[in-house]
Amino acid sequence: MYGREVEKVLIPKEEIESIVKNLGKQISKDFAGEELIVVCILKGSCIFFSDLVREINLDVRLDFMTISSYGNGTSSSREVKIVKDLSEDIKGKNVLVVEDIIDSGRTIKRLKELLAEREPKCLKIVSMLDKPERREVEVDGDYCGKQIPDEFVIGYGLDYAQNYRNFKDICVLAPAVYQK
Repeated sequence: MYGREVEKVLIPKEEIESIVKNLGKQISKDFAGEELIVVCILKGSCIFFSDLVREINLDVRLDFMTISSYGNGTSSSREVKIVKDLSEDIKGKNVLVVEDIIDSGRTIKRLKELLAEREPKCLKIVSMLDKPERREVEVDGDYCGKQIPDEFVIGYGLDYAQNYRNFKDICVLAPAVYQK
């Protein structure tokens, strides 16, 4: 199905679909009767974001941010750069940030700090994946699809050097790809 770049399929498409449906139900329940601004963190979470917002049964507004901390490598540069900021004011509003993966925690912690300064009514984080073994700072998501081991993953929006985002499954990247 995949080439030599994939060591193994970690989370198949069918399991991803189930995870996303369950997250959508929980978010819909928790914010029942409320409007919600759902923020996509580009580029990695775009596929997860698209699937998730269709599972949220609420009035939602969509916004986008681009934050960079990886470049083309497999580990964080430790420098968080905001490349594209929100389009609208979030003061007094419910905000749900959609992230692909919480890894070291540095990016999401910095983002939470930045957005909290804007005084939202509520600020929550949903991530498709959580890799707690890699955590360098204390931060957790409010909603998490699945905890995974400390392996470099690709697919379902996740990339290596901007490649492999279009895979339908979440796969472990073969070390030979990045150990050249």
